[in-house]
Amino acid sequence: MINERDIAKEAGTPINTWRRQVAPGLREHVPALFDSRIRIYDRAQVQAHLDDRPLPKLPDTPHSEDLLDDEEAAALLGVTPSTVRAYATQGYLPTGTTVYGIRLWARRSIQERLDAPSRQGQGGGRPAGPTGPTKAHPYEGDPRLTLAAQALTAAPDAPRTRLAQVLANRHGASTRTWERLLAQAAARTPAQ
Repeated sequence: MINERDIAKEAGTPINTWRRQVAPGLREHVPALFDSRIRIYDRAQVQAHLDDRPLPKLPDTPHSEDLLDDEEAAALLGVTPSTVRAYATQGYLPTGTTVYGIRLWARRSIQERLDAPSRQGQGGGRPAGPTGPTKAHPYEGDPRLTLAAQALTAAPDAPRTRLAQVLANRHGASTRTWERLLAQAAARTPAQ
């Protein structure tokens, strides 16, 4: 691979002169390898064009060592180019190789990522919680349930919000917590 600046340097021509005199013909006959602002060409095709020989044909079939830019890799993976770059940063893909300011990945590494099973559920993450029965309610076993049940028994006709306020003032915690405790205690107390 070679870019226009290096072609001009190898020809011994200043880049601006080369771009005015040679680049238009080169761009017309030799396709750039990547669709980017920096034009990168196949070195053998450039040399053939400069020597006035027929251009060697680029391979038609994909090869494992083909270099792909983020757009080509994204098309293979079925994601966006920014996702490809993020995958490289996060370790889901190799970091790639930077050529003339364009990050490229070997087709092989993209294919490996495509063929690899999802990493979801394969280690890492939070450890599994305990197995077996869990608490039926967050206040199960809370000693305040006894206080709530006693308050309901002592004042069965009082509004729960008022009981909750009295209990909160007397024993601490929020009124809303005591409302929940009263509801839990009422659900456990058999109807009379």
